[in-house]
Amino acid sequence: MPSVIANDHETVDALCMRTLGQTAGVVEATLAMNPGLAAKGPHLPVGTVVELPAITAAQKTIKTIQLWD
Repeated sequence: MPSVIANDHETVDALCMRTLGQTAGVVEATLAMNPGLAAKGPHLPVGTVVELPAITAAQKTIKTIQLWD
């Protein structure tokens, strides 16, 4: 499980998108792995160390829809 350091006024979802490239399901897992993280408020203080969940290649797959098929 990787850990990252939050930038100034970064949100948990922005941190997940920056490091893992997705937010669906990852934000919830991140908050569950880091007790007290939500209590820090919507914008994390600079230097906050956040543990991130490990995601598999199957979780990174994005299902797309073709509008004209």
